[in-house]
Formats: sequence, structure tokens, C-alpha cells
Amino acid sequence: MKKILLGVLLASTAMSAQAADLAPRTYTKAPVMAPAYDWTGFYLGVNAGFGLGRDRAVHDLGGTGISTYLQPLGAIGGGQIGYNWQTNSFLGPLVFGVEADIQGADMTDNRTDFIGLIQYRQKLDWFGTARGRIGLVNGPTLTYLTGGYAYGNVNTTITEAGVPFAFSGNRDGWTWGSGVEAALGGNWTGKIEYLYVDLGNRTDSFAGQTLHSELRENIFRLGLNYRIGGNSTYAPVATANWNGFYLGGNAGSGTSRNHATVTDINAGTSVLFNLAPDGLIGGGQMGYNWQAGNIVYGLETDFQGSTMEDNKTCIGCAPGASLDFNSKLQWLGTVRGRLGYAVGPSLFYATGGFAYGNVKTALNGLSFSDTRTGWTVGGGIETPFTLLGLFGPNWTSTTEYLYVDLGRSSHGFDFGNAPGVLTTGAQEHIFRTGLNYHFNTPVSARY
Repeated sequence: MKKILLGVLLASTAMSAQAADLAPRTYTKAPVMAPAYDWTGFYLGVNAGFGLGRDRAVHDLGGTGISTYLQPLGAIGGGQIGYNWQTNSFLGPLVFGVEADIQGADMTDNRTDFIGLIQYRQKLDWFGTARGRIGLVNGPTLTYLTGGYAYGNVNTTITEAGVPFAFSGNRDGWTWGSGVEAALGGNWTGKIEYLYVDLGNRTDSFAGQTLHSELRENIFRLGLNYRIGGNSTYAPVATANWNGFYLGGNAGSGTSRNHATVTDINAGTSVLFNLAPDGLIGGGQMGYNWQAGNIVYGLETDFQGSTMEDNKTCIGCAPGASLDFNSKLQWLGTVRGRLGYAVGPSLFYATGGFAYGNVKTALNGLSFSDTRTGWTVGGGIETPFTLLGLFGPNWTSTTEYLYVDLGRSSHGFDFGNAPGVLTTGAQEHIFRTGLNYHFNTPVSARY
């Protein structure tokens, strides 16, 4: 097989040489070679973003119970420090690294309330991680996976008939995630990152009851790093050409924080809680860019299938006396504008526009399905993609966060001849990675 391939290569080379001798000679200027970018060295930086918990709480009241999700939501911010080692491999340049960070957090959920008799409040005050990183380098862009140790402080309070029961303490566990980091010039780099943080499970006993908690946090953040002793003279040589039409595919994950209310019409009472569909998403996108210098603006539309589901929420949680829920996001789509700033081969952008999707909610066998409309906003980084030389200069990869709000919907039902109303929201947090093929070849400096 090697001899055959060698023969084909030699024959192709000979034919190309003959054709070149016959053709008129033209001369083109060689593309500017960008300085090699080396990620090796110490760095430190800051970050900001927000976190969303998906903390399942199973409350055993003795003969009956409640299974729901407490979902602290709020801003996070902090700092990180790390070290990278860059080496070559058959995949291309690789980076191995270690990173530690510490975060302040204002993530709170105080909405869950069962007709004023039982109320739940949960807050994540702070957390930190110590992680390894491994990433693939494409010039001044690093696409990486990360994972390691996590720790933090979670406070939970249950109030029954005005009497509070509080449970707090430091927790530890593990984390994993992914991100993209790109050079901004000099020693500065910017990144977008997702982390899944698992702070373990705990069981607390009080007043003849037990509360079993599963502490799981989703972190979305932007970061800015300064590389100590890095490529201080680095400056992007050429701004990529983003003009034109593109199409591609994407895959990722989504988590919802869907406020739900069940109202008993006869009694005039309400139960407030969260439905929390979680799962994978995937689909395709297409768009068109216009460029003016470093400014890029465009339009993009996408359509996504989804496995996001919550089938563990119940009120009563006992045979014959339970409200059992199943909530799904079956598909969604968006039509968005994009506005970005190009730095060398990378595009940093914000995006927002119209969103639509299908939400299906089942309550004790009754099923309510409706297509809803709303809005979306987010941002991301798009960079060249050349894995193993299999992808040419027309290919880019994009890493993106989207918040999707599909509004609220209400449905009437009867439970044991008791009329009620179920109202649900649909607020999704999407983190995804995609590949795009540009029909107008992006032109950027070689590395």
C-alpha cells in the first residue's frame, strides 16, 4: 500500500511539474508568516460570569415527601493562576497545564414554597477548583478540556410553620469542563469556559424528617489572563476575512430553570417550585457575515434537537397521593444577529434575537405540549479549525453560550375532582461547540 501511495504521489508531482512548465509563469507574494505562539509559562487572571445550580432535594416527611430541584442562580467572579507546558504531537501542538481558581458567588434560590407551610432557601456563597488542562493549539488559539478537584460552601434552610432548620458547611467533590482561549495581543489572552461542579451528596436529619441533597452547579464564565514572561511582542499579523455565507453543525448541553406553579382553584392556594430539564442538544446552523475592518456583523439561524428532561419532580411522592411531573424541551431554534470584533484569526462576538421551541409537560398522565416563542442572547469565540490537516482554511470552530427564554404557559387540569392550573416557564442555558464551513475562504496569517 505504501508503494502504491508513493507511486501516485510521484506521478502527481511529475504531472504538476509538466503543467507548470507549459503554463505562463506568474508570481504571487508569499503570505505573511505569523510569529510562533508559545503557550508555555505562568499566567494569572480574573473572570466573571454566573452559575446555575441543579440541586435535587428529596424531603422525607414521614409517609409522604417532596422531590424537587433547588436552583441557586446568580453572579460569580474571582481569579485564577496556572502554568502551561506546550509540546508537539501527531495531533499538532498540545498544551498541558494546571490551574487553580477561587470564586465569590451570589447564587440563591428562595422561590420554592409549598402553600406557605414549607419553604426552601439555598445559597452557594463561594467555591474553588484545582484542575488539570489539556488542549489543542492552533496558532494563538487554545481549545481545551479541564477537570479536577472542587470545593465550596452551600447553605440550605427549610422553614416549616415559621420554624427554620438550617444546614451549612464546606463541601468538596470534582469538576470538569471545556473552553477556548485566544490571544488578544501582547501577553493578554481572553477565554470563554463552562464548568460542571459536583459538590457531592449530603443527608440531614431534623424533627423526625430527612433531607437528601445532591449539589450540582453549572458555571458559565469569561476570563482574562496575563501571561508572565510570555509573548509580550506578539501582535496579530492578519485579521481573518469573515465575509460571506457559512453553514455547519453543533453539539452541546442544556440546563433549564423553569419556574412552575400549581394552583388549587377551590382552596386558592399555590405551590411554587422549579422544573429542571437537563440533557444534550445538537443541530445545524447557517449564516452570513459582513465585515468592516475588525468589526464583523451578521445573521444566523439554527435548529436544535434536544434530550433535555426532568422526570424526578413530585409533590406527595406517595402512591395515590402524588403529583408527578415530567418536563421536556423537545426542540428549539433561533434567528439571531451577531456583532463581533476580529483579532487575528479569532472572532469574539455577542449574539441575540428571536427564539422558539416545543415544551412538553406531563402531570399524572395528563400531557400539555405547546410551541412557544421568545428571545435569546449570548456570546462566543470562533477560530480556525485544522485538526490533523483534515480541514482546510474554510473551516472554523465556534464555542458559544446562549440564554433562551421561551416565556410562560398555563394549562388547566382536574386531580381527584379538584380543579387546578399548572403554569410553567421555559428558560434554557445552552453551551455548545460547532464547526462551520465558510464558502468565502477566511484569509489569516499562517502559523
